[in-house]
Amino acid sequence: MTIHTVKSADGTSIAFEVTGKGPPLILVGGAFCDRTAPTSGAPLAALLAHRFTVFNPDRRGRGDSGDTLPHALDREGEDLAALITAAGGSAAVFGNSSGGLLALDAAARGFSIPKLVVYEPPVILDAGRARSFEDLAKQLDEAVAGNRRSEAVELYFTKVMQMPAPAVAQLRKAPMWAGLEHLAHTLSYDLLITARGPSRLEQMSAVRAATLVMDGGASPGWMREAIQTLARAIPGARHRTLEGQTHAVDPKALARALEEFLGE
Repeated sequence: MTIHTVKSADGTSIAFEVTGKGPPLILVGGAFCDRTAPTSGAPLAALLAHRFTVFNPDRRGRGDSGDTLPHALDREGEDLAALITAAGGSAAVFGNSSGGLLALDAAARGFSIPKLVVYEPPVILDAGRARSFEDLAKQLDEAVAGNRRSEAVELYFTKVMQMPAPAVAQLRKAPMWAGLEHLAHTLSYDLLITARGPSRLEQMSAVRAATLVMDGGASPGWMREAIQTLARAIPGARHRTLEGQTHAVDPKALARALEEFLGE
């Protein structure tokens, strides 16, 4: 697969792959995701390639993309704007998890996104918990700066994803742990996106894209409540639950839902 690049507004090189034929669709992954991730990367792109021209990028700081410091929230929005330009000036967007928050913010800012699909963007309705993510982001950056990447990953799983310690200990033994450590420096980016908390809902009335907001039927109650609240805040948005799915959604179920909505 050929790797393409586009320059973001601050000069950062954003890498992406293009596959398929049809209307343009940009994928935006969440935490721990580069363009190989199953729920927002290459496997999903392959499932959609028969209907869409799929742009599958590495978010800044990941894979083959650059990363200009210091990090700022607006930079990733500018990255998405550059990808939309590369796609011809207008494109549907799918955002998974915190990538969904990026996509929602871009749509609210008036980016040329005619159709938008998000899966479980973590809108935190508790303002206090959302603000606590700012301090946690600093802890993660300090851990990474001290070459304690494993500690940063563990903090994210226990404090953000609320995984029990025994589950994290088991995960540390898995081959995938090294890949998670490799992306540890980007975790604070996702936390700062999420830290906007319920205030994000105030801007959602500006979204003009035809929007589908999805959650998994087996996901926690707080997540499903947040997704339903988000759907109500976006003019004309549809809400859909993928039965039996969790935050780690099956890409085949996701692809079917995307095709049905985007193909209308």
